[in-house]
Parts: sequence; C-alpha cells; structure tokens
Amino acid sequence: MNESPPLQLEAALGHDATDKRIDVLRRIGRAGSISEAARGAGISYKAAWQAIETLGNLAGTPLVEKAVGGSGGGGAQLTAAGHRLLRAFDLLAAARLEVLSQLDKEGGANPLSPGLAGLGLRTSMRNQLPCVVADVSHSGPAVRVELALSDGTRLASRITQESAQLLDLEKGKAVLALCKATAVKVRDAGTAAHAANMLRGQVVRTSEDAGAAEVSLTLDCGLSMVGFAVDTGRLSVGQACVAQLDESSVVIALPG
Repeated sequence: MNESPPLQLEAALGHDATDKRIDVLRRIGRAGSISEAARGAGISYKAAWQAIETLGNLAGTPLVEKAVGGSGGGGAQLTAAGHRLLRAFDLLAAARLEVLSQLDKEGGANPLSPGLAGLGLRTSMRNQLPCVVADVSHSGPAVRVELALSDGTRLASRITQESAQLLDLEKGKAVLALCKATAVKVRDAGTAAHAANMLRGQVVRTSEDAGAAEVSLTLDCGLSMVGFAVDTGRLSVGQACVAQLDESSVVIALPG
C-alpha cells in the first residue's frame, strides 16, 4: 500500500477565518457534495473545484475524494488529510483570536490592519500596497476590481470570476495589491500620457544595471514602490514621476 504524502500544514493554513477555500472544504465535509458546498458558499461549481485544487496543491496531498451518493449530486468526501487540515485550522484560528485579543487590550496599532497582516506574506512581488476595495464590476469571464489607496488614488485589477468569488470581494474590504517591479513602468510626470493605473510619486533612488534603470519612488499616499524607468537616464532623485502598470499585472491578496 502506497503511503500518502505528508500533509504540508504550514503552506495550506496560510489563510484567515474568512477564506472561502476553507469554507468550501468544511461544507464538503458536511454535505458530501461539491456542488452542494458551492451553493452553500455562494460560489460556482468551477470556483469550488479551484478551491479544492489550490488547497490540495498547498497541502501536498489530496484533501477530497470521490464518494458514492452525496446530497445535491457530485458525491465527495474529505480524506483523512482533509479532516486533519480543518482540525489544525480551527486550533490555529482560536489561538490567533486569543493573540489579537491580547494585542487589542495592550493598545497601539490595529493588529488586523492589512499592512501589519501583510508582514506574514512571503512573495517575490516587491510591491505590496494596502488598500480597500472601492468597486467590483463584471464583464464576461473577467472581473474588474477598483482599489483605493489611503489617499483615494485608484488602482484597478482584472481577475477571473472564480478568483473574485473565492476572495469574497466586496466594497470596503481591506486587501493587498501586489505587483512585480518588472511590471511597473516609471515615467517623468511631465511626459506620461493619461492612462489607467497611474500612480504619482517622487523618485527617491535609482540604480542602473545592464542598461535597465530600477527606480524606487514614494507615492503621493506615502507608500513605497519599485519599478523600471521607460527612458533610462531621464529620471533623477527628487523628480516627480508616474508609475504605470497593466490591470492584469495587479494581484489581489487578503491580509491575514
């Protein structure tokens, strides 16, 4: 008999209590049906499968298996690893609430703010901007999400319907906008043509390597950002500039 691969708890549990993927897994355990779990969670069947597959990849082992029967069709049941994951999640969620409650009693910064929660996020994306969902609009298979930075500046992201459902995006929700430095084009503020996703700021540092000029800037809202100059040599420290990026380059993450 082949042994199941070890359950990667640390990777699979990098989510907060409102994560739709955990909700879907829990509902499958109760209903014995993926389609029923999807309906209960308020997402599509396709999004439910995406949730299962993502968590399974992170855990390093299958969390759901086919089963005979099940209410609502699509019979399925949790594997032993799936049950262990939910148990571990509940224990960690309780411990997390206890820690946050203690921090709240001690006063100081809001422990639930997206900026502080993002400290636990490890990614190759150097730009991580705390913001709030300002608007969500649907267009075919895609969803356009407008995000507001602290000074009201708007930043748009284009994601799939399934991703929007699993993130449970709604107006006023605190999120993190992520993007690679290589996706950010930095221009002189005086020469930049008006376009979507224009973030104004000031150059604080430049470095050139192999003909590519990396630019560090401070946005008008006070956040830092890194990108690459479109015209090498035309930007200098203290100069007003504009950072531009495509909507499809903006990744949305939930703090927690």
